[in-house]
Amino acid sequence: SERRLWNKTTTEVRFYISSLENNADKIAKAIRSHWGIENSLHWILDVTFYEDSSRIRKDNYPENLALLRRLALNLMKQETSFKGSLKMKRYRAAMDNNYLVKILASASK
Repeated sequence: SERRLWNKTTTEVRFYISSLENNADKIAKAIRSHWGIENSLHWILDVTFYEDSSRIRKDNYPENLALLRRLALNLMKQETSFKGSLKMKRYRAAMDNNYLVKILASASK
């Protein structure tokens, strides 16, 4: 792949190990599908939890907090009584303990 930034072009070669047959179109589609899902999840986490602005960098803290963010995101997606965005659900849960309990209780369904 090529990337152009500040009038400088960088090229990366990527190697993949796979048990798929040698079908370039099928392999390219699988790779694009994987990264599409990955990028979509990252965008949702960044918009909802400002993940890119996080300054947590020490030890295992970033991985642990990322796990908790994904858990919270999944719990908020399961709760359907409030029709707002995930960002609004997060804000409402921070302000309303009853709604927070409702989100946590939705995990047991």
